[in-house]
Amino acid sequence: MTFKAEYIWIDGTEPTAKLRSKTKILPGAPAGLAELPLWGFDGSSTNQAKGHASDRVLRPVFVCPDPIRGGDDVLVLCEVLNTDMTPHSSNTRALLAEVEERFAAQEPVFGIEQEYTFFAGERPLGFPVGGFPAPQGGYYCGVGADEIHGRPVVEAHLENCLAAGLGISGINAEVMPGQWEFQVGPLAPLEVSDQLWVARWLLYRTAEDHEVSATLDPKPVKGDWNGAGAHTNFSTRAMRGGAGAYDAIITACESLGEGSKPMDHVKNYGAGIDDRLTGLHETAPWNEYSYGVSDRGASVRIPWQVEKDGEGYIEDRRPNANVDPYVVTRLMVDTCCAALEKAGQV
Repeated sequence: MTFKAEYIWIDGTEPTAKLRSKTKILPGAPAGLAELPLWGFDGSSTNQAKGHASDRVLRPVFVCPDPIRGGDDVLVLCEVLNTDMTPHSSNTRALLAEVEERFAAQEPVFGIEQEYTFFAGERPLGFPVGGFPAPQGGYYCGVGADEIHGRPVVEAHLENCLAAGLGISGINAEVMPGQWEFQVGPLAPLEVSDQLWVARWLLYRTAEDHEVSATLDPKPVKGDWNGAGAHTNFSTRAMRGGAGAYDAIITACESLGEGSKPMDHVKNYGAGIDDRLTGLHETAPWNEYSYGVSDRGASVRIPWQVEKDGEGYIEDRRPNANVDPYVVTRLMVDTCCAALEKAGQV
């Protein structure tokens, strides 16, 4: 008896990493994470090594059922190590693990809204050959073949994520034709990041079967069209309830705007961020920081229900669709939790 394990990893392509995967046939029944073996790969073909010393190591960090192949087969997300078992320079997960452990007592939780765009060849799905569709307006959460494009892929992807046991919490059509969103969370930082990477892999793989491609390009069509983001919702135990919860929310918002923090974050929120964060299309300018209640033109939004209840979460609206979730969660935990700790709001 054997089963197939699809080993998935994040490569070293810059400025935006790509997903890679390959299949390992393993004997016996499906193994738990601890029983899955290390595996090697050619790092010189993934921008993670030079040819004269090309071996790199895959260490499993997350495993789930493989909904594409079914049966006993599994998907195995891996982190990349050097041959001395130290984290590779492209391994952003290792940095997040350190920060999450440091602030574990605050119980940080994230929900990430992953926007993406389908393409058929060189055109976004739903864009006519040699022209443009009607202006934005009816596409967001719309229905009907005249305005909605790609729903069969979206539904198949949703079913695949659910069958894999991922913490996907919703889907919707977005503002531009062929543009969609799924949400992962609420989950702890490593969990939400691992599962978002697997959900991205499943998106690309599902789209293959429908002969379309999915892109996380933050500005897939220039001009008067919305970009694609990964709005990142964040809270800690102190923000979610109890005396002083709303004060803790304000502390978190203020901390993201202190000193060099806005630029430290934005420059790590995905390549091409200045093309998307223009101050138009429900964005704040990339080089200005602001926060506000129910304000989708602010850098950070406090939902109206959160203000009403006096507890809840904040939404950082700046991250691009192509952001590395290990990076955005690390930065937000490091900045906000340190500020909350300093203020005694833990």
